[in-house]
Amino acid sequence: MGFYEDRMLPRFVDLACGSSMLDSVRERTCAGLSGRVVEIGFGSGRNVPFYPASVTAVSAVEPADLGWGMAASRVAASAVSIERAGLDGQSLPFEDSMFDSALSTWTLCTIPDVMAALAEVRRVLVPGGALHFVEHGLAPDAKVQKWQHRFNPLQQAVAGGCHLNRDIRGLIEAAGFEIRDIERFYEKPVPKTWGAMSLGVAIAP
Repeated sequence: MGFYEDRMLPRFVDLACGSSMLDSVRERTCAGLSGRVVEIGFGSGRNVPFYPASVTAVSAVEPADLGWGMAASRVAASAVSIERAGLDGQSLPFEDSMFDSALSTWTLCTIPDVMAALAEVRRVLVPGGALHFVEHGLAPDAKVQKWQHRFNPLQQAVAGGCHLNRDIRGLIEAAGFEIRDIERFYEKPVPKTWGAMSLGVAIAP
């Protein structure tokens, strides 16, 4: 990773996604997690306070050393055992069917080979395991989509490869997951181009 990706981007992501206004969204996304959890894009550990009591352990996948360092106080305060156990969501260092649940919050927008990452998540989940996700992506409205497509090259350049226009539901279903619940909404007061959210749970076959 370059200097920007390792030393600057984690701070930018933490600033953009660390607002207390998103706490309720994180709490809703984490609700129902259980057993051993793999979290891809762990970042600065903003989800840690919202892990339910049914979670027994978390394996955190986080490429940036700075991001993991910023998470130190949250990891130390957690009642749940958390270990940094991977650097790349596209190639998870785990055996098949190791986890009961998976968690992804504002991560699938940035992973270069998102289908490889989803295939890896599916591989390491037990059959029937649940992927809990909240992601920004392709809006449901054509007018907003037009602006997302226009701004996408700039977004990728300044935000570490983040895409504005990925079809989150379509990608998850194409990876073989069955969507159990999904809610699509615009997060206020974020402009719609950046605030089109998909929050839900998908089940591994």
